[in-house]
Amino acid sequence: MARRRALDYDDKRKAILDRSAELFAGHGYDGASISMIAEACGVSKALLYHYYGDKAELLFDVIRTHLEDLIQTVEEVAGDRAAAPAEERLAALCTALLDAYRDADAEHQVQINNLRLLPQEKQEALRELERRLVAVFAAAVAAAVPRLADRPALVKPVTMSLFGMLNWSYLWFRDGGALSRADYARLVTRLIVDGGEALPAAFPVTPAGRRSPQAAE
Repeated sequence: MARRRALDYDDKRKAILDRSAELFAGHGYDGASISMIAEACGVSKALLYHYYGDKAELLFDVIRTHLEDLIQTVEEVAGDRAAAPAEERLAALCTALLDAYRDADAEHQVQINNLRLLPQEKQEALRELERRLVAVFAAAVAAAVPRLADRPALVKPVTMSLFGMLNWSYLWFRDGGALSRADYARLVTRLIVDGGEALPAAFPVTPAGRRSPQAAE
């Protein structure tokens, strides 16, 4: 007979993921041992292995859970704001993402720094989740900057530039400072919308995504 899961299995699993993310972020993936994780979680190594077969499974689940939480958050916002003006919808998505990052600095760092350490098939599964997240924002960017319709090859670079401003804010942003998360989301949205509107004229692109000869002069 298969062993029945304890009623608090999911709670314990989440606690293990939270502590693992903190240790991976603070000590690096190689520096955080299974023994260290077990001790930080207040469990034996044997019990830890009941939840995860090895450290790679832990790393994968830390990143997977983080990305799935982000996707759920922004997809709900995109659905709720579907009828809102496009710029307002983009700002709402940026705000939601920054709010989701509020207590997830460790998970965010682990995703950025350690995803590449996983086996290729696990990397690809996580890259697919990243693409799903990017797609939500790319659609919002394209709607908020109508002139990009003439240069569709620029939508992804603009969207990834948006993520650059949002993703690295954890290095400097502090709650209680001059800007709230919503303020910063509006600031980033304004930079993207105003900058994106100027791009087609300032940076002509061929259908293949390459700069035109005139732009290179």
